[in-house]
Amino acid sequence: MSPSPAQIDPRGPRFTASVTLVLFTVVLLVAPSTLANVLLGVQAVFFAIGAFRGVQFTPTAYVFKNVVRPRLAAPDHLEDPQPPRFAQAVGLGFTILALTGYLSGATLLGAIATGFALVAATLNAVFGFCLGCELYLLARRLAPAKAGSAA
Repeated sequence: MSPSPAQIDPRGPRFTASVTLVLFTVVLLVAPSTLANVLLGVQAVFFAIGAFRGVQFTPTAYVFKNVVRPRLAAPDHLEDPQPPRFAQAVGLGFTILALTGYLSGATLLGAIATGFALVAATLNAVFGFCLGCELYLLARRLAPAKAGSAA
């Protein structure tokens, strides 16, 4: 079993959500277009890095660590990176669905998937409520109950 990843500053994922919020807003304003598809492709790469490598390795995490965090006071607490990592995977799913919709001409599908991702990013950026993180925690709470009831 590998050691657990280092704890992260919870403001990092919130900063990332702010960048994501801006990106998805631009996508909705310019879609369908080549620019929207490129932005969704870039966001998909960012989400993939966060989901498969870890949220602390994304380009926005790099900017937060090197530009934003040095200007802030130390965080009150650190958090487990697994819930935000799961949230990145959920975001990746919605971004791929949006990109598939726009590329295939199903622009309504693209807009709806982008809209859902925008709402999730807005909740995190503005209110500090990570929807994907909450889904992760809910799944973790439900998993042991199912395993125990199957015996």
